[in-house]
Amino acid sequence: MRGGLGLTRAATAPIMAAMEPLVHIDGSYGEGGGQILRTSLTLSALLQIPFEAHSIRAGRKNPGLMAQHLTSVRATAKASQARVDGDQFRSTKLRFEPHGVVSGRYGFDVALERGSAGSVGLIFQTIVPVLLYGDSLSEVEIEGGTHVPFSPPYHYIAEVFVPTLKKMGVHVKASIDRWGFYPLGGGKIVVNVEPAPEVLPLWVSERGSLRRVSGISAVANLPASIAERQRERAMSRLRERGVQGDIGIVNAPSPGAGSFLFLLAEYEHAVSGFSSLGARGKPAERVADEAVEEFLVHNERNAVFDKHLADQLIVYCALANGESRFTTSEVSNHLLTNKWVVEQFLPAKISVNGTLGQWGEIQIFGGKHGEKV
Repeated sequence: MRGGLGLTRAATAPIMAAMEPLVHIDGSYGEGGGQILRTSLTLSALLQIPFEAHSIRAGRKNPGLMAQHLTSVRATAKASQARVDGDQFRSTKLRFEPHGVVSGRYGFDVALERGSAGSVGLIFQTIVPVLLYGDSLSEVEIEGGTHVPFSPPYHYIAEVFVPTLKKMGVHVKASIDRWGFYPLGGGKIVVNVEPAPEVLPLWVSERGSLRRVSGISAVANLPASIAERQRERAMSRLRERGVQGDIGIVNAPSPGAGSFLFLLAEYEHAVSGFSSLGARGKPAERVADEAVEEFLVHNERNAVFDKHLADQLIVYCALANGESRFTTSEVSNHLLTNKWVVEQFLPAKISVNGTLGQWGEIQIFGGKHGEKV
């Protein structure tokens, strides 16, 4: 395995030696969703530790592998030369045996599996940490849903997640060619991933004062008045709380129809993002209210990161050599479940102090430092 992310060949040897030859993952653990599979794929590929999962997505209405999960499996398998058993639609079992990360140019389309509008953001989450272990720049095109429910929209990835990774020495670029809304999908993002010689711990003790709230109100193949109503409602709600927002109108290129509102909160030492999607019969004002209310809760709780970012950073902090510490405006089931999965693969010590659904503090001793705590 290539040294990187703060884990040299010598450092990874005791970690891998401490692991069982095969990690067994219970897909029904915690919130029982697809994040268990995605994090398992990521860590298996970059550590070259095989795993077997059962009861995949047992906590969901339609258990097993859906289109976006299959795309994540196949994308990670391609980037890590893995042997895979069980990668079929609706499968609840999977065996994954990686054999080394390969940099390169990749293209993945969620729609190839049953015409799905599955999330490109979730595939991004899975594949990017793996390609950090490559030996050269990688470029990945991902087609599918760029702005769909229950997943990070493109704008959150580009304006919140990627800038935060940069603080950890991880350099990723993301751009969007087309927007994809449910149910048609058809969006496309392009991601460039540089190999990382080391991932740095992330210790942010406070976020500092609020500098700016900006955002976009977007529509695709819908009247511009919808975007204007979303914008005006959001601006009005923010002004009521003494916050001046700067929200632009976007007419998004997309094969389907949809609307979207995104707010970016920039503090002195951190950024956070809040969004909402339109739907048939859902008033534009409600779309705005959902995003604004998420921002207001986060802002009032004085946390460093929003609940989504806290969850997504755990893998990177667990790989970094040293202590990471930050607060989140909400301890989520996603966060606690992801913590459990990481601990199945790595000796990282992760503590979450806080009540489910409320403010919390996360402390992570990652990399080889996890063995000493």
